[in-house]
Amino acid sequence: MFVHVSLEKGGVLMAVDNKSSFLRIFVVLTTFCALSGALLAWVHSFTAEAVERAALEQRAQAVSIVLPSHTNDPLADACSIALAGTDRELEVYPAFSGTEFVGAAVESYSLDGFSGEIVVMYGFDAHGRVVGYEVVSQAETPGLGARMQQWFRMDRGNRSVIGLDPCDPASRLTADGGSIDGITAATITSRAFVDAMARARAVFDVYCSQKETR
Repeated sequence: MFVHVSLEKGGVLMAVDNKSSFLRIFVVLTTFCALSGALLAWVHSFTAEAVERAALEQRAQAVSIVLPSHTNDPLADACSIALAGTDRELEVYPAFSGTEFVGAAVESYSLDGFSGEIVVMYGFDAHGRVVGYEVVSQAETPGLGARMQQWFRMDRGNRSVIGLDPCDPASRLTADGGSIDGITAATITSRAFVDAMARARAVFDVYCSQKETR
């Protein structure tokens, strides 16, 4: 009888110890998960801010490169315009010299790149002629489509788009009846570049029809 009671008490003590250990493990794991979640949230917030800041700096640099000489702050005067029948707005960065409109930069895109979307900043003078461009983002094949950053500004053959008006039918690839030499072995990328350029020019026209004299 004595042995029986002792075993019962030992079983109770063991059950209490097991429950206590389980609670300690639960508290430790819960605390660890909470701290890990907070740390991941902080890292994500920090990283997101850094990525956004880098994107803004890249955009500002691209705008300054492609625009003609100006006295205003194009980023402060920027506006968003969506073409008729589309939901995606494009950013327009107007340039003024005093009160005279001298051109604008338009961040445009094409979804028809070889590896998907390309984003390009195009600069236009007051008459809609291309004065510069900067590739903002692309995932084209290195050594082929990725060469668009340099190709369409080269003074070799008919590669350069500088000085062209995208509204001119000649501002298409030679393969499509125009006068622009596409990137060798990268026709798809070349068409996407010209497509984005034409879209930018269309948005430029909309801006010019809406802008007020400063």
